[in-house]
Amino acid sequence: MPYKKFEEYNIQVTDDVKDRYKNIIEDLGENTSREGLLKTPERAAKAMQFLTQGYHQDPVEILKGAMFKESYNEMVIVKDIELYSLCEHHILPFFGKAHIAYIPNGYIVGLSKLPRIVDVFARRLQVQERLTEQILDCINDTLKPQGVAVVIEASHMCMMMRGVQKQNSLTTTSGFRGQFEKIETRNEFLKLIGK
Repeated sequence: MPYKKFEEYNIQVTDDVKDRYKNIIEDLGENTSREGLLKTPERAAKAMQFLTQGYHQDPVEILKGAMFKESYNEMVIVKDIELYSLCEHHILPFFGKAHIAYIPNGYIVGLSKLPRIVDVFARRLQVQERLTEQILDCINDTLKPQGVAVVIEASHMCMMMRGVQKQNSLTTTSGFRGQFEKIETRNEFLKLIGK
C-alpha cells in the first residue's frame, strides 16, 4: 500500500498491545480501574500503531506514483516539513523540520510526495541519522536526480525530559548526493533554507 491515512487498527494487534500497556501501567503502581485510565491502554495501543504506520507504507511506490517527465533541471526545494518520530532507544518523541532539495534529471515528482516520504520514514522507531539517510537514499534511488540534499533539525524528548535534560538543544543532520556534494551547490541550498 503506497500511502493512506491510517484510521483503521488491527484488532488483534490492538488487543495484544493494550494488554501489555495495561500491565506496564499496573507495574508502575497505577490503578488501571481508575476512571481516567480505563481506556488508556487501548488509546495507547492505537497511538503506537499510528506512530509506527510507516512500516506498512511503501515510500518508493509513493514517489513512483507521482513522477512526471519534465525538462526543468534547476533546484527544487521543499523546506520546513514538520516531522514527528519516536526515538528507538527510549520510545520518546523527537520532532522538528526537514528540508529537502533535488535537481531533476528528466523527471520531477509531485511536491506533496516529499513530505509523505518524510512521514513514512518518521513513523517508525528511528534515530535521526538513519531517518536523514533513508529519505535521501529513497529519493536518490527512485527519482535518480542530478542530486539530492536533506537537512533535518529536531528536538529530542529523550534529551529534554530525561537524561541530560537540555531543553534548548537542537540536533541537525544532513546528507548530500550528486551535485550537492559540490560546495557551491550545497551552499546555495543551505542559503535558500536559511542556514
